[in-house]
Formats: sequence, C-alpha cells, structure tokens
Amino acid sequence: MELHQVRAFVTVARVGNVTKAADVLCVTQPAVTAQLKAFEASLGVALFDRSGGRMALTRTGERLLQQAEAVLAAAAELKGLAHGMQGELSGRIEIGLPGETPEFLRTGALVVAVQRDLPLVELHTRSQAVGHLLDQVRGGALSGAFTVGVNPPRDLQWTALRSVCYRVAFPVRFAAEMQRGGWRVLSGLPWVDGPVESHVHQMLRGLFERQGLAPNVVLRSGDTSALESFVRAGSACALLREEVAVPGVARGEWVVWGHARVDAQLYFSHAAERASDPLVIALLGAVHRVWS
Repeated sequence: MELHQVRAFVTVARVGNVTKAADVLCVTQPAVTAQLKAFEASLGVALFDRSGGRMALTRTGERLLQQAEAVLAAAAELKGLAHGMQGELSGRIEIGLPGETPEFLRTGALVVAVQRDLPLVELHTRSQAVGHLLDQVRGGALSGAFTVGVNPPRDLQWTALRSVCYRVAFPVRFAAEMQRGGWRVLSGLPWVDGPVESHVHQMLRGLFERQGLAPNVVLRSGDTSALESFVRAGSACALLREEVAVPGVARGEWVVWGHARVDAQLYFSHAAERASDPLVIALLGAVHRVWS
C-alpha cells in the first residue's frame, strides 16, 4: 500500500469520477485507474462498484474512506511536524563540490533551500577533485558531495541527479589537421587536463585507453570548470560538457570532434553510517527538492 494510492482512492471517492480526480491530482486517467486497482489488490477488497460505467463506493469502500482520510491527515501532520523540526536543527553541514560551475551544480538554489528550511544550520562548501571528495565523504569529513563519473561511487549511498555528456573540443587552428586525422592525430595534439583525482582526468584517460592511446597533456589545470578558456585561446584541446561545447562551436570558438563522447552522471553521495544523521537527512531533502 502506497500513500499515493490512498490519495487516489480518497480523491475519486470525493469527486466521484476518475477523470476529474486525474485533473485534481495532476496525473493521467490511466495512472489513477492503475493506482486504484493496486490499492484494491493490496487490501484484497473492492472499493468501487464500476457497473454501468459509474464509480460508486461499495459498502466496504464507504467504511474504509474515513480511515483513508485519516491516513492522509496523519501523513500531512507528520510532514508538517518534520518540517517544523527542521527549523530547530542546528550545526554545520559541509558539502563537497567538483570542478564544475555553480549553475551546473545548482549550488545557489541549494543554499536558498537550506537557508529557508534549516535557518540555524551553517552551510560550508569545499571544492576539490572528485577522488578527494569521495575519500572525505567516506572518512566523515564531509556530510555529502556532488560528484561526476561514468560509474556510481563505491561504498557510498548515492542518488543520480542528471545525466551529463562530455565532448572533445579542439582549437580552430587544428581543424585542417583533424579533417585528415583520427584518434592517433587527436592524441598527439596538446591537451589540457584536470588533476589526477578529478573526474575530467578519469574520463579523458578512459576515453583514450579504449583506443590504446594516451593524450599529449601539456597542461594540468586545478580549475576544471574553466577548461574551455584554454580551448578558446587556441592553446589546447579539452573535454567539455556538451551544453558548453556545442554553443561554442556555433560562436566559432572551437571545433567539436564528432567521433568521441563520454556519457556520465552527476551524483550526490553520502556515507551509509551517516544515513540516520538528522542533518544529513535534512540535507538530502534539500538536494532532492532542488533537483526534483
């Protein structure tokens, strides 16, 4: 039995029509019908008489409606109580940020959510390479961390927030050379990479290892959120997020090589042993609200 099934039952009973209930709940009519059938199956009783195209409560449905309404009221009370307790939480939350822009990570919206829901909590951010962030989450120094990777973090509880694609961008001055070349020519061009523990380095290394090659890294930048500046200046190639790479092509700032892409995910992770920590629970709630 799920809360949304209880809500579907009560709503249909109140409005007397599946179509109207779907409008009220902002879902499709088949979704409401499926929720009702699942609810009846979980209870083992018929709640509605559907004969003649009508949706009338059975005697059992009439008797259970009051209890179902009480369940929804109790759930709302529980949610309100929890929200009120959030305002009483105090302490310090430290979250890790990888080398990506605040807009991509939605850190501004997260700060607003924490300030609103946890007014007594002090929020701190720490920007480092993904490998270091994950070690600090495992060690308890961070409440949680945003990370980017092809695979989920090991030994941690995580939530995938969005998919992200990285593309190979190279300076316009190499365009003629790359028209005649492939992976080997690409690997020989100058590259700007991130620190060894960064997500950019891990993806770039994996991209070329699959071809039995290694990129010619001439610069390692600690600020992986600004790699496009080196490509724009014509000094090196780089892996860039697709939403950064593609508009740059339209502006004539660089060229994107169409034969390579890396598909990854943005994760938010925390240590399993801190899953019951009230501050971590509140932080996860804020992250989910920002990214829902």
